[in-house]
Amino acid sequence: MRRYRTPYLLSAATVLLVAGVVLPLLMVLHVVETSYFLGFLSYGATVSGAFLGYLGTMILVVERRNRNR
Repeated sequence: MRRYRTPYLLSAATVLLVAGVVLPLLMVLHVVETSYFLGFLSYGATVSGAFLGYLGTMILVVERRNRNR
C-alpha cells in the first residue's frame, strides 16, 4: 500500500478551504473584482479542500487503527 503523508494532506486541505472562504469574502467586499473564473476557482478550492481533508482524516484513522493492533 502506498504511504501518504497525512500532515501534508491535511495542511493542503486547510489552505484550500481557507482560500475557498477568503476569495468570496474579498469579492463581496469589492477588494477583488468579481468574475466567473474566481467564483469557480473558489468553489473548486472548497470542494477539493474538503475532499483532501476527508481523505487525510480517513487515512490517519486507518493508520492509527493498524498501529494499535
